[in-house]
Amino acid sequence: MFLVDIFITFFYQPLLNLLVLIYNGLVYAFPQKADMGMAVIIFTVAFRLLWMPISLASDRSEKEKREIAERVKEIRKQYAHDPVSQKKEIRNLFKSRTGPVTASAIDLFFQILVALMLYRMFSKGLGGDDFHLLYKFIPQSKEPFNLVFLGKYDLTHPSMFLNFLQSIFILTAEVLGAISSPFPLTRRDLSTIFFLPIISFLIFMTLPAGKKLFIITTLGFSIMLMLVKLVIFLYHNLGAKLNNFALSKVNKEEV
Repeated sequence: MFLVDIFITFFYQPLLNLLVLIYNGLVYAFPQKADMGMAVIIFTVAFRLLWMPISLASDRSEKEKREIAERVKEIRKQYAHDPVSQKKEIRNLFKSRTGPVTASAIDLFFQILVALMLYRMFSKGLGGDDFHLLYKFIPQSKEPFNLVFLGKYDLTHPSMFLNFLQSIFILTAEVLGAISSPFPLTRRDLSTIFFLPIISFLIFMTLPAGKKLFIITTLGFSIMLMLVKLVIFLYHNLGAKLNNFALSKVNKEEV
């Protein structure tokens, strides 16, 4: 019970109030068109911007984890006939590289927290069960929240279309991640690319559409960042090739 109270007071309640505050602002600006789905999109973008330092650290840690995996393979080959030394070297390696595990654990922890919060918000919280958690300075709306996104998708119920769109975004993110990865693709990577969207579609099929909208917006934000990184990488790579080509041409002319 104590942990639940901590979760509600320090995590769920502030984000619930932030979401309602964003919704109230939209209602004030667009009284006839505003809905909670739009508020979720703005909320998600704001969250991802605030969370960007942790996400970047997690991205770097992913690269480091790959490097650690390669180093573990080398250690196992090097000490193949000395199991005691092998375990010792692997243990020392992990002790000296705690950063990747820590960053990934923090990122995963908060993603799970947000997932739980949004599930509660759209399963019952925004329907009235958690109105007592709204801060006193938050204006109380006389009308019920508009929980139908774009007039089509009830955010408190599952949506097959948003579920399918979520899987498409997952596939896109995985493909872009594979293209921009400095490491060669493994069979496991290929399996993840093709099976993760299918598994996600089945797992999230019964979740409220509001939760899926958060995931879709998060993935869209990540895809945009990956596209920017890919363009920058291609630009620098092309620039380096052009410079090398120009230098080789100058060298040939001098000869």
